[in-house]
Amino acid sequence: MKSFRYILMVVVLFTSLVFAQPSLADRPQYSKNPDYITLTQELNNLKTAEKTQTQLEGYTPEQIDRKINELELQQYAFESGIDWGQCSNQTGKTLAIYGPEPNIEDDEYSEGAALYFLGNGQTTKDRWNCKGVYLPNDAKSLTLGIDEQGQESPGGFVIKVPNGTNLVLKTNPDTGVIEFNQAGTKILKPGEVNWFIPNVSQEIVDAQVTNAPTNKA
Repeated sequence: MKSFRYILMVVVLFTSLVFAQPSLADRPQYSKNPDYITLTQELNNLKTAEKTQTQLEGYTPEQIDRKINELELQQYAFESGIDWGQCSNQTGKTLAIYGPEPNIEDDEYSEGAALYFLGNGQTTKDRWNCKGVYLPNDAKSLTLGIDEQGQESPGGFVIKVPNGTNLVLKTNPDTGVIEFNQAGTKILKPGEVNWFIPNVSQEIVDAQVTNAPTNKA
C-alpha cells in the first residue's frame, strides 16, 4: 500500500511539473511593451489635462475627450492580450509594411521592426504584429487628424499601426490619394524611430517580392 502511495505521489509530481512549466516561464507582460508604456503616459497626460481643464496645443476639450476614448480602447486591447496590429491592403499596389524582426522570439517585445511587402487585396495574418506602413516618396495620403479632418500629405514616412486595430489602406479612385481608416494615427518620419525607413518610389516597392504572412483568402 505504501509503495502504491509513493508511486502515486511521484506520478502527480511529475505531471504537475510537465503541465505547469509554461505558466512558470518568465513571459513578458503587456506592461513591459514600449507601445503600452507610451500609450499609458499619453493617456495619463490627457486625463490630467482634462481634469485640470488645461489647454493643450492643437486640442479642444472635445478633441481631448475623443482622444482619451480612443486610447482607452487601445489600452483595453493590450490588457485583453491583443498585442498586435493588422494591416489590410486595398490600394491596388504593393505595400511596404513593418513587422517583427526575424531574430526576435515571438513573445519578446522589441522597439525594432523589419520591412516586409504586402500584396494588393491581402491582410496580414492574425497575431502577426503589423507595426507600421511605409508610404513611398512619390505617394500622397489623406491623413485624418483627431478632429477627423483630412489633410493631404506627401509620402516618405511611416504610418504607425496601433495595437488592437486593423489599418485599412485604400486608393481614392478619383484623386489617386491613399486613404486610411484610423483617425489620429501617428506619422513617423526618418529619425523619429529606430526603423529602416527607405527613400524610394512606389515603382520600387511594386517590384519587390511579397513576403508578409497573410490570412488565407
